[in-house]
Amino acid sequence: MKRALLSALLMAALLGLYLWAALYQGIVMISTGVPVAIVMGVALIVLPLAGGWGLWRELSFGFASTKLGKQLEAEGLAEEENLPHRPSGRPIRADADKAFPRYAEEVDNNPESWRAWFRLGVAYDASGDRKRARAAIRKAIALNKVNPA
Repeated sequence: MKRALLSALLMAALLGLYLWAALYQGIVMISTGVPVAIVMGVALIVLPLAGGWGLWRELSFGFASTKLGKQLEAEGLAEEENLPHRPSGRPIRADADKAFPRYAEEVDNNPESWRAWFRLGVAYDASGDRKRARAAIRKAIALNKVNPA
């Protein structure tokens, strides 16, 4: 886990350095006064700002989801399904799909529970549906902000 965090922070730092360099180059291009360079300079300023926003959003998601996962573990509610895994460490999808309905039912019964949404997100991830997993975990983060108890 610490290795993954270190890797993510290293990649974020490298991307931040790249974004800073692009921003700086954009300012230099704008200062030339040449119309084509000004247009390119503006683009070099807009793109790093959008990249910085995306980087911030992903890092916030990562830190918030890790915090919720640790809280569930501390409460003893982070259930580990004993699913068979591939050599890569990912669960076998067919087996993960069999465990999924329990988590979906938990959300149906208690839609305001961030814990239920978080576990549903983990189940989606195990089933290979990353888009829905991230959406469910984002919902858990939002619910936790409103009612952390």
